[in-house]
Amino acid sequence: MKSVASLILSILLSTSAYAEVEVYDLDIKGAHASIQFRIKHLGFSWLFGRFNKLEGWISGDQSVPSSSKVEVSIDTASIDTNHAERDKHLRSADFLNVKKYPHAKFVSTRVVDNGDKTGTIYGNLSLHGVTKEIKIDAKYVGHGADPWGGYRAGFEGTTTLKLADFGITYNLGPASTYVEMMLFIEGVRRSEKTH
Repeated sequence: MKSVASLILSILLSTSAYAEVEVYDLDIKGAHASIQFRIKHLGFSWLFGRFNKLEGWISGDQSVPSSSKVEVSIDTASIDTNHAERDKHLRSADFLNVKKYPHAKFVSTRVVDNGDKTGTIYGNLSLHGVTKEIKIDAKYVGHGADPWGGYRAGFEGTTTLKLADFGITYNLGPASTYVEMMLFIEGVRRSEKTH
């Protein structure tokens, strides 16, 4: 949910000679961008899942880091834990309530470069009718030309969300009040540049 915002780091930390705003679209078509999560099950093990549908973009100017921006939208109904009945329950009013809230959205507000190709992305996450600031710990993975004539950049990021902060209060037990989000993002630079 930004998360995905930390792809900004690949722009800010790259060695590109460009000193202008560049826009990267998340590589959804190639399925090279994913948002996964895990939550404890009764405190005994971990339940893993993912969201299969998302879209978004990231822009940034190396010379003006504060100008970096990101917007990512997630189709909440695309939640997938590899268990049809559980996914049906997660889509219900007990959890995501996808009929009322079909999308979750992350919009970045600032990026902090922590050095050593890591950073912190701050932004507002709108989920389940609640908008709250979150931070994503990000690590730059790499960038460069791809075999198809494009230019790509990628990162990984993590954040932890307290379900009750977003109005999700269904009792899963004391060990399952937080969900850990894991982002593995690859973006493709648009051919045109914005100024």
